[in-house]
Amino acid sequence: MDLGVIGNCAVAALVSREGAINWFCLPRFDGDPVFHSLMGHGAGEEGDGEFAVELEGMTESEQSYLPNTAILRTVLRSPKGAVEIIDFCPRFSAYGRSFRPQMLVRQVRRIEGSPRVRMRLRPRFQWGEVAPTLTRGSNHVRFVGPEQNMRLTTDAPIDHVLDARLINLEGEMTFILGPDETLSDSAEQIGTTFRTKTTRYWQRWTQRLAIPFEWQEAVIRAAITLKLCSYEATGGVIAAITTSLPEAPDSGRNWDYRYCWVRDAFFTVRALNSLAATRTLEHYFQWLMNAVADAEGGHIQPVLGLGLETALTERISPSLQGFRGMGPVRIGNQAHEHFQHDTYGNIILGAAPAFFDHRLPLNTGRTAFEQLEPLGEQAWELHDQPDAGIWELRSRARIHTSSSLMCWAACDRLGKIARHLELEDRATLWSDRAEVIRDKILDNAWSEDRGAFVESFGGSTLDASVLLMGEVGFLPPKDPRFIATVERLSEVLGRGPFMLRYEEADDFGVPEVGFNVCAFWRIDALARIGREEEARKLFEELLEARNHLGLMSEDTAFATGEGWGNFPQTYSMVGIINGAMRLSRRWEAEL
Repeated sequence: MDLGVIGNCAVAALVSREGAINWFCLPRFDGDPVFHSLMGHGAGEEGDGEFAVELEGMTESEQSYLPNTAILRTVLRSPKGAVEIIDFCPRFSAYGRSFRPQMLVRQVRRIEGSPRVRMRLRPRFQWGEVAPTLTRGSNHVRFVGPEQNMRLTTDAPIDHVLDARLINLEGEMTFILGPDETLSDSAEQIGTTFRTKTTRYWQRWTQRLAIPFEWQEAVIRAAITLKLCSYEATGGVIAAITTSLPEAPDSGRNWDYRYCWVRDAFFTVRALNSLAATRTLEHYFQWLMNAVADAEGGHIQPVLGLGLETALTERISPSLQGFRGMGPVRIGNQAHEHFQHDTYGNIILGAAPAFFDHRLPLNTGRTAFEQLEPLGEQAWELHDQPDAGIWELRSRARIHTSSSLMCWAACDRLGKIARHLELEDRATLWSDRAEVIRDKILDNAWSEDRGAFVESFGGSTLDASVLLMGEVGFLPPKDPRFIATVERLSEVLGRGPFMLRYEEADDFGVPEVGFNVCAFWRIDALARIGREEEARKLFEELLEARNHLGLMSEDTAFATGEGWGNFPQTYSMVGIINGAMRLSRRWEAEL
């Protein structure tokens, strides 16, 4: 996906390589996409649902982030001249709190020649179905919708903006699009001030990261991107910023990922924590413990809304055509109805570091442990029961190895937390239960015929998710069964540096593209079993699958290297961080 992402942990937008903002949801990540041209023009006409800067006669473009920030710079060139576009969402500290408004700032300026540009600003509401009502002043336009309003404040000529007229660009124009509120100063002054403060915020944030010696730029970009996928107001972490980008061309595998999967979020906060970015873990722990309290010891959905909403009813947009016309565009996700038993392990894995990390000012004593124990009880009861599994299969249930594995992890970590809190009787109980589950997995998930652990108890097909055995510490890396599984999975599911999720057909047939996080799991597993040079080679090749800005989507086509699936995918960005942290040469060995 040739897209860049900007955001501020409250809202986020995608920007095309040509400088068009084509995805922006309000009032938060899972809201109405007021800019939606990435998914079609809706009930309107071509060009609706985006904020474009069109350079007459454009022949080339280039795009990059300002170093160590989430501020995006796009340069458009033509024979007549060139323009620079700076895009960002303001984020900095003000009045003792985090300032992260539902706002986009665009600064457009001439950098050479005599360029002519057209500003095309066409937001729409209710998933492209409703055109806004416009009211205007001397320096602003209000876009009034059925449920929300936006205001553009600018020093550009309002008439030319609304008419999308081609004009000469002599100097610089600033566009501030945000809440329907009067600004306290000129657009230019506010844009400049916000840019300076936002630059300072991101550069200070990255300065505190504990990055590896190698692949520093890749890790920094991944870390910033993961932070942009956190919703700071509640602590929730979304899986991706988009909905319905297909996993493969015309596959129908179009899902809404703008919600909080406890599975994905665990990996996200753990990756950021490994870089010493602890605030996201703090906020996520609070979100997580609210989810635990809401459940009152009962079933917990694998996916929840940013504000812990449980009803994420799936429907299809009647107006949006889909990415490159490949619908449907889904709103909501049926997975909220699923029973995925790995959920309990992922919650406890996500919460466990808070009990051991002395840097975190969190309430993680006996009371918090007792709040987690009912989740352990669920894991214990369900560890050998059928579920939809990690891949959220909609048409069948099995006793999935990865689900049982995470139930084991739930009991194992509760045992370790209890021992840390000097609750020896509880530590013994949970450790004994973990051992029972471990024995069942070893007895039922190993296939002599395949020479590997398989996807379900008594099954016969291979699934990359069993590689998590190494990551969660289920087996020592040198265990012959783990080594054999890594080798067999690599042989059957590997496609160069990429990797299939599984070999068996699902609801939509046999998968056709590589699922990026599985490829990173393989790299981690290879390094664990001592094949580091092979892992490094594959890691370097996978980094080539990132887009021009260092971002990754969910999937990669084997033949073309083209990215598919929702974007940017937190799982994929986590893989970059984990791979670099495991494989990098050490600072102390190099300097």
